[in-house]
Amino acid sequence: MTSASTSALPQFDPRRVPVVGVDTHLPAVPLSAQTPEALRQRFAAPPFWQPEVVREKSFSSRAPAHAAVLVPIVLREQPTVLLTERTGHLSTHSGQVAFPGGRTDPEDASPAATALREAWEEVGLEARFVEVLGTLPTYITGSSFIVSPVVALVQPDCVLRPNPHEVADLFEVPLAFLLDPANHQRHALEWQGVRREWFSMPYQAGQKNHYIWGATAGMLRNFYRFLHA
Repeated sequence: MTSASTSALPQFDPRRVPVVGVDTHLPAVPLSAQTPEALRQRFAAPPFWQPEVVREKSFSSRAPAHAAVLVPIVLREQPTVLLTERTGHLSTHSGQVAFPGGRTDPEDASPAATALREAWEEVGLEARFVEVLGTLPTYITGSSFIVSPVVALVQPDCVLRPNPHEVADLFEVPLAFLLDPANHQRHALEWQGVRREWFSMPYQAGQKNHYIWGATAGMLRNFYRFLHA
């Protein structure tokens, strides 16, 4: 694919793309490695590891842009990850499940600064409730964003105020669910001679199914690899 104008991805429902595999053979990250102290230690002294998903195949002619997202681990009795559902009118990734985050501004001193600023603007998360642990390797999306995932611990007594212009819904997914490859589905689609592959992690909460896929699922898969290394 050469550009978004001549060969953009078709409008499709990712939920309808067949599952080509589920990694039930891979072990889940132990609960003992998901505690706040264990996470702090892992980022303080990271092991040698390789991210599994680094770059999506491009479908956009836009110039590359740097961005950062916050991977917010809420310190409940069983830790959860806070996610958003983007509103349908946004110009990029509308309606998708995402981490709080966005494009880097010139005044941002670091990826963490971008992620914290965006989290405040999108969901009203105040920095005083956040303990940044570190960053995962950059993830390059098909829409040409070079994304730095910033992993952080979030105090559960924070008060969130989602921006209705950007966020249609807020929800939390148990960290243990996301760190179990039995919940990681693989998909593949061929379009104009190019095979595209991605992960999904569908999560049922009450009557609603939250469909985590694409870049968000790819970054979570890398987080799994980092913690399991």
